[in-house]
Amino acid sequence: MSAPRLGDVRALHEILQDPAVWQHYPSLRHTSIDQTQAAVSRWIDQWEREGLGTWVVRLRGAGAVVGYGGCSVLHDAVWNLGYRFAASAQGNGYATELARVALTHAQTHRPNLPVVAYLLEHNLASSNVARKVGLSLVHRGPDQGNPDPAAVRLIYADRPLSRLQLDAASH
Repeated sequence: MSAPRLGDVRALHEILQDPAVWQHYPSLRHTSIDQTQAAVSRWIDQWEREGLGTWVVRLRGAGAVVGYGGCSVLHDAVWNLGYRFAASAQGNGYATELARVALTHAQTHRPNLPVVAYLLEHNLASSNVARKVGLSLVHRGPDQGNPDPAAVRLIYADRPLSRLQLDAASH
């Protein structure tokens, strides 16, 4: 894992534009490289502000980009734990490995902020990762802003959340 750089945009776009990667939330799929460029720029800014953020995940030895993830601060209230991997890299334990490392770094870097993972209820693989790294379900409710009105959002956290923290994790 390494901090993102602008040279990662093309490889990350290959992942972010793949419909198979977005089966749980298809409307978030990147349809232009400009979207990926903007995301990578945000990740770089997060690293500059916080000293921690989203990593780019490469295969050991090969160096090929297979995904990204880590913890980023939302609304100065919570760490958001997130991860996304190329379809060909899913099911190999990479998300769990990344989530464990990210959780430890976030809890050490700014221990006053809870770590949350918010995901859609039908994304069982992400729910399993959240539970494997010790997060507990703290919220279940409608997914505001999702084009699918039946979508249900789950929020997992490393501790109970205040109303302000829950609101930050929900938006």
